[in-house]
Amino acid sequence: MKPERQNILVVAVALAAILVIGGRSPKASADDSREKQVKDAASQSAKAAKAFDGIMQVPDKAIPRDLVAQAKAIAVFPQVIKVAFAAGGGGGRGVVSRHIGDTWGEPVFFRARGGSVGAQIGASSTDFVLLLMDDASLEALMKDKFEVGAEVGATAGPVGANLGAGTGTRPEAQILSYSRSRGLFAGANVKGVVIRPEDDLNMIIYSKTARELLGHPIGADATPAPGLRAFPQALGRYATATSEDR
Repeated sequence: MKPERQNILVVAVALAAILVIGGRSPKASADDSREKQVKDAASQSAKAAKAFDGIMQVPDKAIPRDLVAQAKAIAVFPQVIKVAFAAGGGGGRGVVSRHIGDTWGEPVFFRARGGSVGAQIGASSTDFVLLLMDDASLEALMKDKFEVGAEVGATAGPVGANLGAGTGTRPEAQILSYSRSRGLFAGANVKGVVIRPEDDLNMIIYSKTARELLGHPIGADATPAPGLRAFPQALGRYATATSEDR
């Protein structure tokens, strides 16, 4: 075989190999990307569920169940580290579920950054929980940017089985906030924290923005992947008052 023809054959074989390796269709690549995003979203929902379960499994130091039952929506930002809240950080990632009748809506994804909460975060990770107690706080969350404590009132929430609304002393704040770090759980001051929707992820998962999802929640049957329901299911386990609360 002449050297010229041999070189051409080698080049042809190399090009064929490249086409085989990189010849996946754009649709296949897009499907893989969406699958990864769905897994990421399910992981966030599972982390939020685990954090909320951990808080609620110690009743005398937990959020009163009647407050959980009365909340319009609940947000959990699990495993937040200080650098995420600092200037230039990506923000702590969180999940919000709206209370709809006897159930909880699909998890909606948000990020939070800044505010006085930074002083409460050390090197270890911290879980943050927000109970949105009225329509005004829920409406504020639907905006492109929401600063806790600026538009609606926020205060550190009460803990313990006997401190909720069942005693007739439900806190008047529109948002009740809590934090847990190194096993210690208490009401927390989160004023000044700015919350924004993670709509890149929401659009990939649901083809809807956070505002659309919270304003018109879809049913559990329409949730794209079963793993996404971990957080709403966790809320449902604690959204009823106990006999001690009444």
